[in-house]
Amino acid sequence: MKTKNILLMTAVATTVLSGCDSKSGETQTMDFVDNVKEALADSGRIALNDLQWTREPKGFEVKGDTIRITTAPNTDLWQRTYYHFQNDNAPVLQMRTREKFFSFVVKTDFTGSHHRFDQCGIVMYLDSENWLKGSVEYENEEFQHLGSVATNNGYSDWATTAIPADVKTMWYRFSRREDDYCIECSANGTDFSQMRICHIYKGGEEISFGIYACSPEKSSFTAVFSDMKITECAWKAHDGQQPDKD
Repeated sequence: MKTKNILLMTAVATTVLSGCDSKSGETQTMDFVDNVKEALADSGRIALNDLQWTREPKGFEVKGDTIRITTAPNTDLWQRTYYHFQNDNAPVLQMRTREKFFSFVVKTDFTGSHHRFDQCGIVMYLDSENWLKGSVEYENEEFQHLGSVATNNGYSDWATTAIPADVKTMWYRFSRREDDYCIECSANGTDFSQMRICHIYKGGEEISFGIYACSPEKSSFTAVFSDMKITECAWKAHDGQQPDKD
């Protein structure tokens, strides 16, 4: 399978790149790029040519440091649990690294979401049965779900809390400490609150991480991503109870 790249020079480029429906619908793979160290050395700035599609969306636009993804109906990421179905067709835009300690931050704007389960957020997609995501999912005109899903060995969970429907932006921070992970959220990009700490069984070596957007039902909307950066790991080592000794 061939690789598709977003061909921009840096995150401050002014070029516009747009795409439309992918005819093949096949999953795209990526060549190895260990770019986290490069971003850390460059004040956290992400070169957008380091981001690559795993499934191209219905439409997208990259302009400056902003990425817009237009979802297609009936796209989702979910594996088996409770619903008993397997959906693995959401567009994912990621970078790859072997770096074991770092944080990735992104701002999402989902003003356009309007139908049940419309969603966009942060993701670590390794393969169809091993991934992690955090997002806000639209429910109705009164509330929506702020939550996260961890999928290990083909089974997903979903941990959520209800937030008002008039919340239209959210920041996320994804942090890695070896094969353990933390997702946090923020209303202002400064003050972050923990959403989930989890272990990903296949997340101990090279990983892929980035952003995604999808519409699991018969809907479509445009999600906006901006202010992406990589920092030193903001999820500090545990300083309480010490590990058990053999």
